[in-house]
Amino acid sequence: MSEVAGGSSFIPPYHQFCSGRRKWKDQVVKPNRQWRHVVIQPKWQPLIKNQMVKPSTYTSRIFTDLPLYESPGALFDEYLEDKPRVFKAIFPDKRRSQRINEEEWKIQMLPIQFLFLTVWPVIDMRLRCKTGGKDYPSGVPHNVTKVLELDIVRWELQGLDDLLKPSHFSLGVKGALYPERQAMRSRLKGQLEMSISFVLPPVLALVPEDGLRSVAESVLKTLVENMKHKVNGSLLADYNEFRKQKAKNLV
Repeated sequence: MSEVAGGSSFIPPYHQFCSGRRKWKDQVVKPNRQWRHVVIQPKWQPLIKNQMVKPSTYTSRIFTDLPLYESPGALFDEYLEDKPRVFKAIFPDKRRSQRINEEEWKIQMLPIQFLFLTVWPVIDMRLRCKTGGKDYPSGVPHNVTKVLELDIVRWELQGLDDLLKPSHFSLGVKGALYPERQAMRSRLKGQLEMSISFVLPPVLALVPEDGLRSVAESVLKTLVENMKHKVNGSLLADYNEFRKQKAKNLV
């Protein structure tokens, strides 16, 4: 009996049981309704916002190889040393250029049509002479006496609304001009590489890759062909004037 009596001591009194059941019943009848609000903001949204997009990159190259008629008192090396004159021959429009320092000029380029957009690039172009084969651009023989190196050091896009500005854009231009002499003959050699890299804004993200490539390559081809025309025409014509002036000074 003592074991039965001892066992009965674990049975709670009736009022405790009823009290506990009322508490349990209250919890069932009145659930926490705030649980519905937990999934209002999905956790994956920041991942979409910070998703990285690989830039599209396009490159175009041209080369120049023309006869160069030098005079003993007016070598092409000396002409290249006059960087303001060389710059003026390549970029003759004074309204769209401004000299920054001894080696750099700011240029307002002609507008570029890209898809349905019109962009006005502003670039800072650097002209620098190098001699003795030191730090020559790739592809230039080390026995060349002098090289004029062209390079873009800064750029800016104008004419785009914030909604249409690419999240990433870079414009690169690297060029070189130099005389190459063999025996009694000289030739004007040149090379120019232009590249653009960009990520389209969301409003243009659905443009097909093939169409994008076609437009980008067309823009680059127009730019490099325009530069080649200036070198082949304007630069050589100005060098001929340089030779005439030198000949008059010797008289």
